[in-house]
Amino acid sequence: MDAIEFFQRCAGQWRSQRTTHHLPFRRAESGDSEIYVEALAADHPKVIEICKLHEYDPSLAIGGAFVSWDGSMAWDKIDENHQGSTIFALIPDAEKPRQGTLLRERGYAEIVPIAGRYEMDEDDGLVLITEYETMNSIERFWFVSPTLRLRTSTVQRFGGFNTATFCAEMRIESEQNESSPSEASSSNTTPLYSISGW
Repeated sequence: MDAIEFFQRCAGQWRSQRTTHHLPFRRAESGDSEIYVEALAADHPKVIEICKLHEYDPSLAIGGAFVSWDGSMAWDKIDENHQGSTIFALIPDAEKPRQGTLLRERGYAEIVPIAGRYEMDEDDGLVLITEYETMNSIERFWFVSPTLRLRTSTVQRFGGFNTATFCAEMRIESEQNESSPSEASSSNTTPLYSISGW
């Protein structure tokens, strides 16, 4: 399986249960979210737009995804939420197509356009590695079954504050997506800050 096949398997609506460990404080925080994933073809206008934003030749892209999320965490303050959306575009390495560059409309740990790395490991897990100006993150996604996906992530801030997160995500099969793929990928909703995002 390559990365675009992984995103295609992720397409649909998911309910995520998350536990985040705030390592310096030795405390854990629970949360949940709903996630929508739409796989995008290589010639989708949004994929082309992200490639141009990052100054990559759009013809090198193999596809991408639109992802939106809406969640909450136990320590949230009043009016604080974890919601947003982003677009991905995948640019595989010429000699190693199971790894390459992952272009994002905006990052999770910092809300700026960001280019990171992706790779499919030997167990067909998807690993995303992103370095920001003030931190870096590593995420790994893998399927236990077609309806159960697991995810781990670590965020390391250069000032020393680290978090580690584990998510169990169940596919929502009985509910229809409220918006069509074209409506979702053209959404103008302003995303808000969200560690680990989807």
